[in-house]
Amino acid sequence: MAKKVVLGFSGGLDTSYCVKYLHEDKGYEVHSIIVNTGGFSAEELVQVEKHAYALGVKTHTTVDAVRGYYDRIIRYLIYGNVLKNNTYPLSVSAERLSQALHIAEHVRTLEADAVAHGSTGAGNDQVRFDMIFHIMIPGVEIITPIRDLKLSREEEIDYLKKRGVDMNFEKALYSINKGLWGTSVGGRETLSSRGMLPEEAWPTQVTRTGTEEVVLHFDKGELTGINDRKFEHPAEAIRHLQSIAGPYGVGRDIHVGDTIIGIKGRVGFEAAAPMLILKGHHALEKHVLTKWQLQWKDTLAQFYGNWLHEGQILDPVMRDIEAFLQRSQETVTGKVFIQLHPYRFQVTGIESPNDLMSSKFGKYGEMNTGFTGDDVRGFSRIFGNQVAIWNAVNEK
Repeated sequence: MAKKVVLGFSGGLDTSYCVKYLHEDKGYEVHSIIVNTGGFSAEELVQVEKHAYALGVKTHTTVDAVRGYYDRIIRYLIYGNVLKNNTYPLSVSAERLSQALHIAEHVRTLEADAVAHGSTGAGNDQVRFDMIFHIMIPGVEIITPIRDLKLSREEEIDYLKKRGVDMNFEKALYSINKGLWGTSVGGRETLSSRGMLPEEAWPTQVTRTGTEEVVLHFDKGELTGINDRKFEHPAEAIRHLQSIAGPYGVGRDIHVGDTIIGIKGRVGFEAAAPMLILKGHHALEKHVLTKWQLQWKDTLAQFYGNWLHEGQILDPVMRDIEAFLQRSQETVTGKVFIQLHPYRFQVTGIESPNDLMSSKFGKYGEMNTGFTGDDVRGFSRIFGNQVAIWNAVNEK
């Protein structure tokens, strides 16, 4: 009986090669799986399935992971206002972890002998997939044909053509990876340290002009409504917000980061909804949380984002930080008002029943109803007492 291998499958060149190589050259019974984290339409998923069976897979499984992706990962990125290097909302790195987790679970279900993915030896994804598999399905062989054989694109195309594979072999000028939490865009402009992607490279073109106000409704840190519309699940709210803000061209940027394997990388991304949500959520938090809540959230969230980026979602410390982040959201409820313009946006304010800027306690720079000037005089002496003693003892 042939050994079973579960292959993470996207339908692209690399994973198409993997199916043929594993089945025809290595004799495996190939079971493909695609984990949709928001980047595929229903029609595209049907085409991917047809393509998988045409290549010769034994079974093909489609997993709708959009809501689970939000529940397990994205919600904590929002709670922590996580932006890698103060720029990137972890669009691709976060979804790769969701995909790896589902693939590993499928290996368990099928009791497969091996697991395969189409990563090359040049990026972060190989580490993320390998590490999740080593932890979740220890002892299961990991097969990576593209990485192990050091294949060029031309070699893959020649191999598939000789085996009668009918697919589009044209290489797009820009590589695009779309998901719920943003879309990455790579091209010749991102291969060096200087250059911006041209307008035509962005998947969402700018079609809206003028200005528009959008109101985000948060309930305990989660996006539950946009303008007058409520949503059953935050993932649906994210998609709707993207449809509104994307055509304004907001949320576009180029991220320069450190890969897990130690080299610098540069990639373009568009993430209109994630950027509006993160900036709006942060603005609301600044009104309803104390300064020490905000400081410790920043400290823990920065570590959380970096550790997640490096594939360490299964480290138990991540559950500890998630518990802290979740608890911090108890009062993060209210509305955030954002003004949209072509290529930019501006948070104009918030409304919340938990706003600590309440005029009942005074107005900044004008008056305070909670204490008197004499109270401040005494407090200032006590608050600075130890530093005053230090300066007196160490005066030169």
